[in-house]
Amino acid sequence: MYSPKPRLGMLTFDAKGSRMHSSNITVDVVLDVNKIPQDIQWRASQSNSEDGQKAKAMALAFWDGGERAAFRIDLWTKDMMVDEMAEFYYQNLMGLADSFERATHQQELVGDIRSFAAEFHRKFRKIQEESQQKGL
Repeated sequence: MYSPKPRLGMLTFDAKGSRMHSSNITVDVVLDVNKIPQDIQWRASQSNSEDGQKAKAMALAFWDGGERAAFRIDLWTKDMMVDEMAEFYYQNLMGLADSFERATHQQELVGDIRSFAAEFHRKFRKIQEESQQKGL
């Protein structure tokens, strides 16, 4: 049976001859002389927009099943504010809970992740309010 090798961004077929689609996601990062991100833009081949989407931060993770280890890339630009970073992490934690729920159906653990995320967000807001009251 003919089974072409998959290629990104092309129409491919699996071993059973079923049609598969693939997509490319490109991330462009402009660094300053100290290798600090100045600008982050991303685009997806399946997007309706031909322009890159600007971002102040990104978090990307890969799982290596053989090594049983995660590889992560976390970047943020100089103009990312602390309150934006806290919101970014809160939303990522909630997104991880959603993904974990879909993958495992472990409701108790999902609830733990969501509770932690909510407490993290609440504590951050409290710290911010206290700092503002002190004039910091």
